[in-house]
Amino acid sequence: MSRLNFTDRISIGLHHDDIALTPMRTASAAKVPQILTVHDNFSLSSQSVVTEEEQVLLSRAIATEKELTFFACCRRYPKATAWSLLLFLTITMEAFDKSLLGGLFATPAFRIKFGQSTSVPNASITHEISPAIQIGLQNTAVVSEIAGLLGYGYIADILGYRKTMMASLVWLLPATLPALFATHVSLLLLSQAFCGISWGVFQTLAATYAADVIPATMRAFMLSNVNMCWLTGQLLGTGILRVLVNSTSEWAYRLPFALQSAWAVPLLIGVYFAPDSPWWFIRHNRTSDARRALGRLCGKNQHYIDNTIAIMKHTNRLEKNLKYGGATYTDLFRGSNRRRTEISCIAWVCQAMCGSTLTAYAPYFFEQAGLGHLDAFNFSLGMYGVGILGNIAAWGLLQYVGRRKLYLGGLLALSVLLAVGGIGATVLRGSHVANWALGSLIAALTFAYSMTIGPVCYIYVAEIPATRLRVKTVAFARVIYNVAIIISNILALEMLNPTAWNLGGKTCFLYLGTALCCLVWCYFRLPETKGLSYLELDILFELKAPTRKFAVFQKHLENSPYLSVTNAERLGNNWHGWLGYS
Repeated sequence: MSRLNFTDRISIGLHHDDIALTPMRTASAAKVPQILTVHDNFSLSSQSVVTEEEQVLLSRAIATEKELTFFACCRRYPKATAWSLLLFLTITMEAFDKSLLGGLFATPAFRIKFGQSTSVPNASITHEISPAIQIGLQNTAVVSEIAGLLGYGYIADILGYRKTMMASLVWLLPATLPALFATHVSLLLLSQAFCGISWGVFQTLAATYAADVIPATMRAFMLSNVNMCWLTGQLLGTGILRVLVNSTSEWAYRLPFALQSAWAVPLLIGVYFAPDSPWWFIRHNRTSDARRALGRLCGKNQHYIDNTIAIMKHTNRLEKNLKYGGATYTDLFRGSNRRRTEISCIAWVCQAMCGSTLTAYAPYFFEQAGLGHLDAFNFSLGMYGVGILGNIAAWGLLQYVGRRKLYLGGLLALSVLLAVGGIGATVLRGSHVANWALGSLIAALTFAYSMTIGPVCYIYVAEIPATRLRVKTVAFARVIYNVAIIISNILALEMLNPTAWNLGGKTCFLYLGTALCCLVWCYFRLPETKGLSYLELDILFELKAPTRKFAVFQKHLENSPYLSVTNAERLGNNWHGWLGYS
């Protein structure tokens, strides 16, 4: 029996019955149960069957992952990075597709075709799309995405990531045709409904794939680029509309719709040759396929592949023994996974309710604020360019600041900017200077969002879930996000439309309130996960580590025999169990 205590006397609320692992086995294969006591005689049983060979491989894999620098990861994982970026292009395509409607609402040719004559005294705006049609067009796709997401949670677990992505790309090809040939709003609605099914898959599959194939050292950098893909797609879509904004031809809106499907064919060919996730193979007991996938992702180094397979199999076995499940969505709300699901969901809701909706309707927002057609699109292009610079800045900040501080700082910065925007729009309403000031403020908001909440959110939602539940957790979290974005879309379009509430820049006040609510939740519930492997995350959540003590608990994990090769050798035991702390 070994009594090992936290040096800083942290009490951990985990009951003996919470852990159901098989007995420990030493090198001689004898089974020796071990009781590990945490402060104040609070003990629990750690019984993990691990052979000497498995222990060596696991210890080596953990040590290697911890010691790899960012640039060493880049050299070792160029193929994994390239395949992840290929799948990220589906998000760029989706961002391009979805940016079209928000921009077309500010395009005269589109409004004349599908809108109604307006009595609003503004010579530059003769037609307007009604709020009901705007809300219907935007939210039809979002509702379809929910169906696609819920189905993806099951289909990806059955077919794998690669086949699911290919099926989604094939579905998208005919789904864009009704919009291309639309003569009535109903055909646009039909196209949005069909496209939404594929879009729901793209939103989550690319991030979960990258989370599976990229090591912890590079995970934040890679996943933050999901936001970069959204910005790039929006920039391209807005740029196309900017070129066509003065055209009176029907091709001012048909050409952008035609370009929606141009991405799908080359991406389909690329995904066909991509390796599937080795984690998916491990979950389906296909170790040989997992080895082949790793060989295509990180080279043919057999020692490295053996080490990585060892930690994957051990993590999967641990999660199975902890009864994490993964077959249904109800598993997301059992035990410690309830907290992980909450974090993934609300982190994404924060992204929807922090004011980012204003950037999605940037051309329309600027036009309703008083800018002309060209100025509205020019400002939007500049805004997305500034957002890309913000995302680049996030790459460096993530290495030094961490996720939690960046998320909290971003929400605080956005709250200040939204307050300034709302006050400025109220005091200077109707002023030409106010219109340009508001445009500059939205650009600043985009920069702050893209440097903080935008990229960090994708890191959290992809790495927080257990590996066996990642697909379903990310899919469910995106469903909750979509519900939030439906509400946000309805409110934003009603507030911006001159035939509805016509609040203009005072719309910022609503998002100020929601951003402050998000800030409070994040302070109390959002943990710091920088540098943690999936195995460590499983342990910390199973131990119910307090939100603001994650970093302290992580230090004890790093110094424990379980995660430290040096300590394991020093203590002279072959295996100390995953709750062995020194």
